[in-house]
Amino acid sequence: MSITPSTGIRSTRARIALVPLLSLGLLGGSAAIAAPVQADDGKNERYGCTVTPLKPDKLHGKWVDFSIKVTCDDKTDSKRTVHIRQLRYEDEKGPRRTDDLLGRSRFMEEFKNNDKDDTRIIGSVDKVRNLDRRGTEEVYHVVSFRVQKGNGNWSDWTKWEESKVLELKKDH
Repeated sequence: MSITPSTGIRSTRARIALVPLLSLGLLGGSAAIAAPVQADDGKNERYGCTVTPLKPDKLHGKWVDFSIKVTCDDKTDSKRTVHIRQLRYEDEKGPRRTDDLLGRSRFMEEFKNNDKDDTRIIGSVDKVRNLDRRGTEEVYHVVSFRVQKGNGNWSDWTKWEESKVLELKKDH
């Protein structure tokens, strides 16, 4: 590799071409600084509530239930509202970022201070599109959530938690 010395003289075109690049860099830098920061304490629990993505369950044909388990302990006597985000995927070979998104959902579950049952299962059914072509697919889902205690502020979003993978075989 050779390094050629700079003469310090740039053409007008070269200087004009640098202006948009520099302004984009400055703009991108400020956008990165302005992004919200979430505290990650390493566990998916907020205000006594936990949300767990269950292993997907094949229903019939191309339909799969991507259920979510929501538990809020009864140690607190205030109302809690759990806001859940869910992403459903077909697992592709290679890194996770190449997986096919099947769909996304949001759920709101309210736990009142007099609720005796503190665990709920939320069903989330979706269709696996590529099952006919390949014969076998692997599917999973990820969830993240936040909790509002009483009528107060919302907690931070939890980190995304991934379910176990279900291998689907084409019905013959």
